[in-house]
Amino acid sequence: MSTDDATEKARENGNGVELPSTQRLIPFENKEHNPESYEDMQLDYSPLLFSSLERYLPPNMLNLPRDRKFHFLSDILTRYSPQGEHTRVQKHRKYRQQILSNYEPRHKELYTMNAANFFVPSFLKAISENSEESFRSIMLEPTPGVYTFEMFQPKFCEMLMAEVESMERWVHDQRFHIICPNTMNKYGVVLDDFGLETMLNKLMDGYICPMSRVFFPEVGGLTLDSHHGFVVEYGVNRDIELGFHVDDSEVTLNVCLGEQFYGGDLFFRGVRCDKHVNTETQSEEVFDYAHIPGRAVLHRGRHRHGARATISGHRVNLVIWCRSWCGDCRREKKERQHLSVAATKMVYVVM
Repeated sequence: MSTDDATEKARENGNGVELPSTQRLIPFENKEHNPESYEDMQLDYSPLLFSSLERYLPPNMLNLPRDRKFHFLSDILTRYSPQGEHTRVQKHRKYRQQILSNYEPRHKELYTMNAANFFVPSFLKAISENSEESFRSIMLEPTPGVYTFEMFQPKFCEMLMAEVESMERWVHDQRFHIICPNTMNKYGVVLDDFGLETMLNKLMDGYICPMSRVFFPEVGGLTLDSHHGFVVEYGVNRDIELGFHVDDSEVTLNVCLGEQFYGGDLFFRGVRCDKHVNTETQSEEVFDYAHIPGRAVLHRGRHRHGARATISGHRVNLVIWCRSWCGDCRREKKERQHLSVAATKMVYVVM
């Protein structure tokens, strides 16, 4: 089916009646609507983005078949994303397909969410009770806006490190060039590219979002709908330290997986907007955190931080940047390399 045909089909309702060509997204979220899941589809963008955008469909489109809604939303993303972004997404999709068609997972059980085997019981209990009281019962807040808690079982940490080692061995054997985790870390793996995107989506949606809604509602914690999940490595022949920075996220989860290492403490220096990101740190904003395998750190992406030198050994961390492209999030960050321009246009210009 051609793009034009798909667009025309998206303009039809379930009874075959053509929708007006002026049909547009609405400027407010329909919070009562339960959106479809798009995780089983081959998409250029995050499936959670489609689910989130579905809440902005006009009322007469909410009950359309999923494929009609998909084509309609895809058309909007294509038309209102910057051309350079659309090209980047297409190239990245081909890159990811090349990996997925050739890499054989070592631990296939990691690729499906299995809460009982992944998380410690205290964390699962707090999530099931789903209240601020239950979350705070397992957490420490050593400095405002930074929460630490036990999260992953040792077996999960060991399996994920072994899987990353297998990924890196495959990359070496195939002489395949992989994309770095981010612009600052040279060593590690983007887990989403190796088939773990669906599992990490469920981890964010079911286990990070409940806490973010309580502790970070003002920065997008209520409407997290996409993520960037990766593993970073520090030590000999790896990255040594990480400079002072903020993350490309609304909320960040950072969990040490292991192994034996000395040093590498995180240091936090308060939250700032873009205009004042390099201003002087106040004494009450200074906090250093020593990594413990299996223990998570949850904080705002705008919370300034860095990592001190890993003096010896090998440290591996799982990092998930959780983002909100939709909803009432009031981002201070004006420029983002992904879909911020598209999301703004879709909600306000496309009305």
